Amino acid sequence: MPPRGVGNAADPLPARAQPQPRQNDADPMTVAIDTSSLSVPAQKILSGPPKLQEMAAKGVAIGVPPGDLIVVLAALTQSAEPGVADTARRTLDNLPAQVLSGALGANLQAAAIHEIATRNHDRIDVLGRLIAMPAIDIDTLLEVGKVCSEDASELLATNEERLLSNPKLIEVLYLNKRTRMSTADRMIELAVRNNVEVGLPAWKEAAAAIQNELIPEPTGELSPDDVLFAQNLALAEAMRAQGEEIEDTHELVGDEEEKVKDKYVPLFREIAMMTTTQKIRLASVGTPEAIMILISDASPLVASAAAKSPNINEAVVEQVAKRRNIMADVLTSIGQRPELLRRLSTKRDLMKNPKTPPSLALKLINHFQAHELERMAGDRNVGGATRQLIKNHLERKKR
Repeated sequence: MPPRGVGNAADPLPARAQPQPRQNDADPMTVAIDTSSLSVPAQKILSGPPKLQEMAAKGVAIGVPPGDLIVVLAALTQSAEPGVADTARRTLDNLPAQVLSGALGANLQAAAIHEIATRNHDRIDVLGRLIAMPAIDIDTLLEVGKVCSEDASELLATNEERLLSNPKLIEVLYLNKRTRMSTADRMIELAVRNNVEVGLPAWKEAAAAIQNELIPEPTGELSPDDVLFAQNLALAEAMRAQGEEIEDTHELVGDEEEKVKDKYVPLFREIAMMTTTQKIRLASVGTPEAIMILISDASPLVASAAAKSPNINEAVVEQVAKRRNIMADVLTSIGQRPELLRRLSTKRDLMKNPKTPPSLALKLINHFQAHELERMAGDRNVGGATRQLIKNHLERKKR
């Protein structure tokens, strides 16, 4: 039985406690707990009085094997008694070495594996034992893959069958900054070769770019690509740390020509040395400054990947909307994400940008009053197609 106080007291839970729903991918996953297979002492704790559960939450459970103790603690973290739940979490966070060692020697159920793995996601000695266990849940691997170390990501990326069966694992490892660039390339190539689609925002771009890359076999050592990617990511993050405000990495020289600001030239030069696949991944995991450099890249694949980046935000788009040398397809991609266009100043800059495609201008036109649209209609810097759309819109309003 599950612990008293877990769920509705009037409706006892079944032996298999169901996982709690996640509000989004950032929320931790609670793996189902099967209490029916536990030892008799463990079941007595979960059906016993509060005092017994309070002691068990501290790790004191006489006669309970280490593997079962982990499951008991996992169940107690769901207790309706805050004190018990908090104590159980702290105990799981600081498992004694002998308990952890004993648990790793047992055939653990999914809930126990989950609790150990998510709390030891950087320990190769622990993860190596856990991922070989048949009961491990894919949600456990996903939680670990999001935050694990470089060595742990290498371990998770070795099982090609698992990656192909669970492309979400490829996604989270690709977006984990600690995953080696060479490993990210190999996973993308593996998916493309086997016609498996991965749910990355820039999947289409990554899949197209990988076909022009030579993918070396893993050697266990860092490749030059791994070093270059890690250095450039670190450089971008160092620049981000130096300033809180997001400013454009480019500045206008004359009427049309844009150049990289002096302070961002070092990052620009290093990014220029990267391959297309490296740029696409940097666009996916990099800082606002890296995205603003990459979104003006000469490669349509790179520029499009930057526009689709999970890390792009309203402040970045506000700067990009002013650029005159931006690709129209980039603005189209941005226009498909309404959450990036909430600022009226961004909408105004897009309307005035001659590169803004008519389809996007048509979406924005209703956000402006007639007097401002009339000024835009007479502004020669506004694209001809957009000016015509404005004139047609104003004429309809007058009817």
